[in-house]
Amino acid sequence: MKQKRITFPNAEGLELAALLDLPEDEQPIAYALFAHCFTCSKNLSAAANIARALCRRRIAVLRFDFTGLGESEGEFADTNFSSSLRDLVAAARYLEENHEGPSILIGHSLGGAAVLQAAGEIPAVKAVATIAAPGHPRHAARLFEGVREQIEKSGEAKVDLGGGEFTIKKQLLDDLEAQDPTEKIRNLDAALLVLHSPRDKVVGIDNAADIFKAAMHPKSFISLDPADHLLSRREDSLYAGDMIAAWAQRFLESAEQVQALPEVIDNRVTVRTGAEGFYTEMFANGYPLVADEPVSYGGSGQGPSPYDYLLAALGACTSMTVQMYARRKEWPLEDAVVRLRHEKIHAEDCEHCEEKDGKIDRFERELDLKGNLDEEQRQRLLEIAEKCPVHRTLHAEVLIDTKLREKK
Repeated sequence: MKQKRITFPNAEGLELAALLDLPEDEQPIAYALFAHCFTCSKNLSAAANIARALCRRRIAVLRFDFTGLGESEGEFADTNFSSSLRDLVAAARYLEENHEGPSILIGHSLGGAAVLQAAGEIPAVKAVATIAAPGHPRHAARLFEGVREQIEKSGEAKVDLGGGEFTIKKQLLDDLEAQDPTEKIRNLDAALLVLHSPRDKVVGIDNAADIFKAAMHPKSFISLDPADHLLSRREDSLYAGDMIAAWAQRFLESAEQVQALPEVIDNRVTVRTGAEGFYTEMFANGYPLVADEPVSYGGSGQGPSPYDYLLAALGACTSMTVQMYARRKEWPLEDAVVRLRHEKIHAEDCEHCEEKDGKIDRFERELDLKGNLDEEQRQRLLEIAEKCPVHRTLHAEVLIDTKLREKK
């Protein structure tokens, strides 16, 4: 995915720092706004992975730091839940004025409670997803139980939250207590997806039940078991992102917009591999794909390898070609199944190869033709399989022209 660093002003005129994650070389079909957990930031790994998963479905994501957190201006001690709602509305306004209004709101933990309450003030919203969200914002006050008496008496106290020290003022506790989310959830004019893990030890899954019961249809629930509250494992946050993206597409502005052929900038395949591991995102004719290497080769095993894709290309081309020929001849070919494998062998072991030094690539291709075909038809389709375009490309002299792109 592509990423842009931006800032936008909140209601008090403070600059909030944000990241806009965009599909690589593709026009987004929708924009999502992500609200992070209490005292977290836009850079939380779970937030980044969820954005990555959505971008693979051509959904752009704006994630930002609330006032006084991360890279945003302001003092966290002077903020409360109500100011976070205003920050969310300001972020939505930025999208509306510079791109298009967010049709999807996603909130993690207390951010989930925030998107449920802010949704009514953001006209473009069609779908809201909460992740490990409390049923009531006051749930966050449990983090301060050890110093609550000091806060009540002195008006504030310093609290260690997630390894960082934050000043918590009484006005924050009062504001959390004053919220009345039930009515907002009941009147939510958007589809709702509640995601929660039964193993969440920070916000119990009974909170998910409270949210779900309060909401009207359409509403859905997805269990994130065995994830923890922060979705610390990469696979858990990517799963959450994939589920949100697949679900939300049903509720976007126009079904035709989602089902139409992808809008691509040109006919290139675009591939991006990050600085860690070999997990790779790809766009082929507008369709998202991923590639990786096995763990034994330094990868994370979250996708097919490049050679797997090469085999897939040969297999797809083979089955399409023989099926096309059979249809033209009106032969009763029901299914064309191709099974392939690849290995490196010593050239001297190849009877038909001119080169006898070093190693060469050997592809095994088994053609399984299902249908009432006679032997002559089967043999002819075997011959046709040898003529598929990818097969010919692999046998032909190939020119690969590589150049550096100009720096921008």
